[in-house]
Amino acid sequence: MSRLTARFWVDAYLARLRFSDIPAFVTAHGDDTAGAVLVKLNTLDGQAQAFHRSYDLMSGDRKWVLLAEGPETDVDASVRRQGEFDPDLWVIEVEDRQGRHLLDEPGLE
Repeated sequence: MSRLTARFWVDAYLARLRFSDIPAFVTAHGDDTAGAVLVKLNTLDGQAQAFHRSYDLMSGDRKWVLLAEGPETDVDASVRRQGEFDPDLWVIEVEDRQGRHLLDEPGLE
């Protein structure tokens, strides 16, 4: 099965967020073809979460996994460290007081 390019996935994700009136911004533009994607959810109350895609070795399915959670400054530091390891990393910041990120919706695995 062929994979979508990182740029295509990011564009589709941002469009889906816009459709749901959830603000989101690209804060780090990674490699258009094969860059990994990290999603930071800012709940605008000083707290945040960061998610990255992982593979379930048993099923082979892709899923979004919590990378960091807590005060926004701590989550930002974790995101920054990930960027130091991977210069091709995309970072999308989602801002939603209700904590919506849509990563659990079909098609965004």
